[in-house]
Amino acid sequence: MSKHRLGEFEEVVLLTVAILYGDAYGITILNEIESRLKRDVSIGSLRTVLSRLEKKGYLTSELGEPTAVRGGKRKRFFKVTKYGQKALQETKEQRQQLWDAIPRIAFE
Repeated sequence: MSKHRLGEFEEVVLLTVAILYGDAYGITILNEIESRLKRDVSIGSLRTVLSRLEKKGYLTSELGEPTAVRGGKRKRFFKVTKYGQKALQETKEQRQQLWDAIPRIAFE
C-alpha cells in the first residue's frame, strides 16, 4: 500500500496547480477549479488545502513581485514537487486499478 494518501479535494488542487504551471496562485487556482469542475470553492478551504499540501511536501511556494493592482501585495505562486507528482501518479494508478476491476455487467 502506498504511503501517499490524497483526499479528493487535495487531488483536485494538486492537479489544478500542475495545469496552471507558472501561474498557480490562490485566485487562479480557485477560478480554474470552478470553471473546469463547475464546483464552488471557498477561498478559505483552498488556502487550508494549499497549506496542508505544502506541509506534506507536495507543493512549494514562493512570493511574486508586489503589484500596484494589488495595492503592493505579493501573490504566492505554487508548484507541484517531485513528491507531489509521485503522489498524483500513485493515486491515478490506484484509481485505474479500481476501474479495471469493475466487471462490465456492473454498469449494464
